[in-house]
Amino acid sequence: MAEQQADSAGSPGPASIGAETIRGYLARLASRQPTPGGGAAAALHAAQGAALVAMVARYTTGPKYAEHAALVERITGIADELATEALRLADSDEQVFQAVIDSYRMPADTEELKAARSGAIQAALVQAAQTPAQLIKLAGSVVQLATELGEVANPNVISDVAAAADAARAAATTARVNIDINLVAIKDPSVRSLLADQTDGLADKVVAAADSLAARVRERILR
Repeated sequence: MAEQQADSAGSPGPASIGAETIRGYLARLASRQPTPGGGAAAALHAAQGAALVAMVARYTTGPKYAEHAALVERITGIADELATEALRLADSDEQVFQAVIDSYRMPADTEELKAARSGAIQAALVQAAQTPAQLIKLAGSVVQLATELGEVANPNVISDVAAAADAARAAATTARVNIDINLVAIKDPSVRSLLADQTDGLADKVVAAADSLAARVRERILR
């Protein structure tokens, strides 16, 4: 979230990414505008991962899977909720970055105005770091659900369990780098430390769990 991006910003996007067509979203993502960017893309990775988990769960129903019905029903409901929450975080990322943009545009003609602008920028950056932090945790939940489901999933769609894990992995690693770029712009070391502690090591755990699950699925497919 560099100042140059803020200075080049145009008008904000639509009210909700979830209401866009895929083509429209991709056109905005590809445009020379700061939003949507990597944060929104990370959230959509997570949303797709959650949706894939829900899809596999819905294929793991019927008499053949009756003994796992309670587990599958729970996973389906949670996965649907996570997909919705991920879309909310995609919108949130655009909104919080808009606040960063607005803070960089504040006047700085006097020392008092400079101080106010600097304070607003720092506050906006702190807020902007919260969305990817939430997203890493959500990605971890997607991988956990996929792991649970992978033990009982319909073998005809088992590859989509790995696809869900990989999508969540991408969400976590992308969110982590978005936290990093916000942290380096925050001047207060205590605030940086506090924000870093929120997700300390969590992205690595998500990556390790996702990689492990994807490897097990591939081994199951290829044996």
